[in-house]
Amino acid sequence: MLLANVVWPALILEGRLLTWWAIAAGLAAEYVALRYRLGLTSRVALRADLLMNAVSTAAGVVLIPAAGVAWEYFPGLILYPILHVGTFNPVTWVATCLLAALVNAGVEGTVLRVAFGVKFRWAVFLTLSVANMVSVGLAFASLSAMPVRT
Repeated sequence: MLLANVVWPALILEGRLLTWWAIAAGLAAEYVALRYRLGLTSRVALRADLLMNAVSTAAGVVLIPAAGVAWEYFPGLILYPILHVGTFNPVTWVATCLLAALVNAGVEGTVLRVAFGVKFRWAVFLTLSVANMVSVGLAFASLSAMPVRT
């Protein structure tokens, strides 16, 4: 029998991103961004919010942990010896949170472009990234309030 017990920050964060409260907070923040920052009507903003989050959740289950693994190989393998740290260090946690928000924003921006005709400009990407930091930040903060049990 083959057993694997490998974990990295993005994998832990992903589990928290899939909680109902992180999803609800993300939906609310992104609705506000879509409605008031990007100027979509309330009906279109609601439909876009639900669709882009369904797609980003499905894609994020693979992409966020993959981004974390990519971080571990580069620049992690270079930084860790220089900083004398291992995988679970503050720099990696910050990078993991930023990568999670950026990955989700990229997927969601693509959904907005393809399904709703929203031009995917830098301002749209930045708006979605900031809105995604609400759920990512909440998920990250929950790790202090409710640590992972092994």
